[in-house]
Amino acid sequence: MNEPLYTTEILRLAASLGDPCELEHEDGRAEVRSPTCGSRIALAVELDEERRVKRLSMWVHACAFGQASAALVERHGLGRTRAEISDAMIEVGRWLAHERDEVNAWPGIVALEPARRRKSRHGAILLPFRALLAAMDAA
Repeated sequence: MNEPLYTTEILRLAASLGDPCELEHEDGRAEVRSPTCGSRIALAVELDEERRVKRLSMWVHACAFGQASAALVERHGLGRTRAEISDAMIEVGRWLAHERDEVNAWPGIVALEPARRRKSRHGAILLPFRALLAAMDAA
C-alpha cells in the first residue's frame, strides 16, 4: 500500500501559515514563482540593524508542501542572516535531491520527507527560501 503524499503533519503545517500582514517598516519585497509547478510567493521583510530578519509577511499560492515550507520559514526565519538562509536552502535542496540522508539546516523540514520522491514538489518547498533571499537582496 502506498503512503499518502500529504500527511496530517504536512497539512497541519500548511494550515498554520499566518495571514499576510502590513509591516511597519518594509526593507525589501520580492515575488517569486516556481517554473516547475507554478507556485508563487510574494514576501516582504523587515531587517534589524544587523541585517537579520526582524519580521516577514508572505502571500502564498502553492500546494500543501509549499505552504508547509512557507510556514516553517515564517516560524524559524526570524533572527537569521542572509548567509544562514542561503546555506539552509542549499542543504534542504541537497536533502530533497537525495544527496544527503539527513537535514539539520531548518527546524521541522524533515516533516516534508514524502516530497523527496516527488521532484516536481521540490521547487515549491524551496520557494519560501528563495523569496526571503530575494526580499533581503532588495533591501
